[in-house]
Amino acid sequence: MLGLNYAPEPIGIGPYTSGLAEALVERGHTVQVVAGQPYYPEWKLYPRFKRRWQSSEENGVKITRCPHYIPSNPTGAKRMAHHASFASSCYPAARKARRELNPEIVFAIAPSMIAAPVALRMARRADVPMWLHVQDFEVGAALATGLIDSASRTADAAARFEDRMLRSADLVSTISEPMCDLLERKGVGSERILEMRNWANHADTMGHADAARFRKEWGLEGKTVALYSGNIANKQGLDIVIEAARQMADREDIVFVISGEGPNRGRLERLAQGLPNVLFRDLQPEKSIGDLLTMADIHLLPQLHDAADLVLPSKLGNMLASGRPVIATVRPNTGIARELVNCGIVVPPEVPEAIVSAIAALASHPDYRKTMGSAAAARAQEAWSKQSVVDRFEEGLDRILG
Repeated sequence: MLGLNYAPEPIGIGPYTSGLAEALVERGHTVQVVAGQPYYPEWKLYPRFKRRWQSSEENGVKITRCPHYIPSNPTGAKRMAHHASFASSCYPAARKARRELNPEIVFAIAPSMIAAPVALRMARRADVPMWLHVQDFEVGAALATGLIDSASRTADAAARFEDRMLRSADLVSTISEPMCDLLERKGVGSERILEMRNWANHADTMGHADAARFRKEWGLEGKTVALYSGNIANKQGLDIVIEAARQMADREDIVFVISGEGPNRGRLERLAQGLPNVLFRDLQPEKSIGDLLTMADIHLLPQLHDAADLVLPSKLGNMLASGRPVIATVRPNTGIARELVNCGIVVPPEVPEAIVSAIAALASHPDYRKTMGSAAAARAQEAWSKQSVVDRFEEGLDRILG
């Protein structure tokens, strides 16, 4: 398995790569991982890691973590350098893993797509299939968030490179039905496409979570809490949440809580300066995620207009598992909208007045919130379970290995 992000990163792609690797070991597979050094979501190297190659065995998985450039302010050019540095540093570790393991399959995760040629070379050298798993369509997301100019040579070259990698893989999986449709539109044959979503990785903690703890600690008792939790970066489009809070500043009964880390947090805090109904809190440790998510009355899932079907945020599964309704800023025909049927409210992207109306409606009808929350919890149990995802991976193995 070759992927930039891995545990102990608490959010994003890392928990799913590490969770999948460990689950496969539990089922009797032998897994070696070549990953980057942990940095996400703070975009800072974790203190106990040094800028060199480090190997270890964790929960039955042999892991080599490779040094790479970590920009504190990940602009478009710096992100490209970040991914390119991982692609360069992971090559010797991947070659060593191939020789040690004599693998039956090479599994690559995008991001980082720039490292996919390393996985492809290892697969061809070992004469085995290469499986490419697309967590994000990086090129489309970079264009949608303005990290790459759509009229630039860089955008054209990045799109051609992505197409080449998608054509080269023996199997391409991604995390939602609309993203599978996008793969087909990009020229990947349906026989080479597999939907393999992420799971609600904190679902087990919801049943015994203490929903009142953070309300008491943060002075939120008696308030209707609209929560955003997770990475704070460009593609989340969180400016609209601050604008919605500004329009609801006279509602003393409603509080917006933003809990997370990321390169956009400082700018967002400056944007919210002076607003009495916005509370920023740090990303909570894993053991407290259940307490945090059940503390909310409403979850917020903002997405930029052009990015909604380029990703399916993994945080959505945990939002649903918390048994709370979700307000998402997406078009009605997107994958996120399909997930939220009876479980939340879909409003137009980048229209703060629409968020304001949805929050006001849910705040006024606690019985409606409860009904939608029950449907959300049922949806999480049905479609976001870890066992079903690992089963799906093994279906993919059957498809390309027999």
